Amino acid sequence: MTENDRAVELVDITKTFPGVIANDNVNLSVGLAEIHAIVGENGAGKSTLMNMLYGMIVPDSGEIRVRGEVEHFRSPKDAIDHGIGMVHQHFMLADNFTVLENIVLGFEPRSGLTIDFKEAREKIIDLGSRYGMTIDPNTLVEHLSVGQRQRVEILKVLFRGASILILDEPTAVLVPQEVDELFANLKVLRDNGVTLIFISHKLDEVLSVADSITVMRGGKTVANVLPSDVDAGQLAELMVGSELPVPETTDSTVTDTVALRVEGITHRSPDGRTLLDDVSLSIHNGEIVGIAGVEGNGQSELIDALMGVIRPDAGSVELDGTDISQDSTMKRHELGLGIIPEDRHRQGLLLNAPLWENVMLGHQSQPPFVKGPFIDMKGAKSATEAVVDRFDVKTPNINVPALALSGGNQQKLIVGKEMMANPNVLIAAHPTRGIDVGAQAAIWDELRDARRAGLAVLLISADLDELIGLSDTLLVIFDGKIVASLNPAEVTPEILGSYMTGVGQEVAS
Repeated sequence: MTENDRAVELVDITKTFPGVIANDNVNLSVGLAEIHAIVGENGAGKSTLMNMLYGMIVPDSGEIRVRGEVEHFRSPKDAIDHGIGMVHQHFMLADNFTVLENIVLGFEPRSGLTIDFKEAREKIIDLGSRYGMTIDPNTLVEHLSVGQRQRVEILKVLFRGASILILDEPTAVLVPQEVDELFANLKVLRDNGVTLIFISHKLDEVLSVADSITVMRGGKTVANVLPSDVDAGQLAELMVGSELPVPETTDSTVTDTVALRVEGITHRSPDGRTLLDDVSLSIHNGEIVGIAGVEGNGQSELIDALMGVIRPDAGSVELDGTDISQDSTMKRHELGLGIIPEDRHRQGLLLNAPLWENVMLGHQSQPPFVKGPFIDMKGAKSATEAVVDRFDVKTPNINVPALALSGGNQQKLIVGKEMMANPNVLIAAHPTRGIDVGAQAAIWDELRDARRAGLAVLLISADLDELIGLSDTLLVIFDGKIVASLNPAEVTPEILGSYMTGVGQEVAS
């Protein structure tokens, strides 16, 4: 590849944070109009590297070259001005705005003193048509599916003139049909001259869509490979030195004792929309009940209802035979209801607080975090050290803020603190989202071991292989209602995806 063929070159990039070398003389070369994947375990430095390319972080040393020219980005605006855009894993859209309003926000075309919405609308329609991502600009974002929202995020970047796109875990929340559609869109973009760089942990998907792959480990680039030269197992071994894990659960440990019973939960929004529609389910000790569904179909509301964050309009929740429908969230924690929240930043962590304070969250009324009426700092720190050790949380020490950890290590901290609190019932919402194959395998092992010891688990995940592999019973939620009960041993991701999108035949649960 000659210099004229390169869209991006990162040369000897180094970035350190207190106690951590995030990138250590990293080199990356991405060709013009290619799909280039970056893979690596959590803490390998992938996100830090891309954040420097996007101007969110300034490197300590090294060069960033864009189309052969050395650039010094001090902000995302600098990167955008040079045709670089980034689509983040967590979408940044306003639900109460239209597609058009979201796309032009902060980049409004002007006609005199007013916003030229006609020009913007025409440009969005043209971009959608050109790249196979048509969408009605007048639709409210709250009415869009997850796949459609991602399409809006990509169009927003293209609207700003980007010809180099960075995508962070673009398939994390998509069902198989949406993944196929996204990959078709990416290939159209590539064929029209757009360069795409994406971070992913789903190695089979990387191999199916990437033109080239960079593997990172320990803050360094360790390999540059072509998909035709490796398989998923070899790629996993380059990343973490081990084979690709599988979430298989072969033995049954389901008992006759019901640990969690949900009866007729119904909940409506303030404007009268039904968000949960007569949801009933039960989980036995030693059982994992999986819930599959495209995000936005009631999963978040169900979690909130179980944890006491919202009071449903109807229905009841029983924990170990005791009605907890009127109990507070703290009381439910104290009775043995644990939770791995779906959004680690908004719901799971105090990002500016030290790790030991984060491990206390939700359990601060119980030993070892309290002694009498007072916080037991020594006990809290000891418990945190145990979590860090058992779940291999990579951190300089337990006094650093949660913000200092990579996303995967933040997730391991949350999973660890909940598992080590020994709950009777665990709500696990996307427990392995955004983490590498090694950490994923460790969390799967923990869930299987806890299930074997009698833990009842409600597993909500966008990873269909994870749901199928770990669940004893598999439910599908669509439009706030349980529409199917499936046998994990007999279902495929494609069949499951059809139920999730409302295509599959409804089965009584």
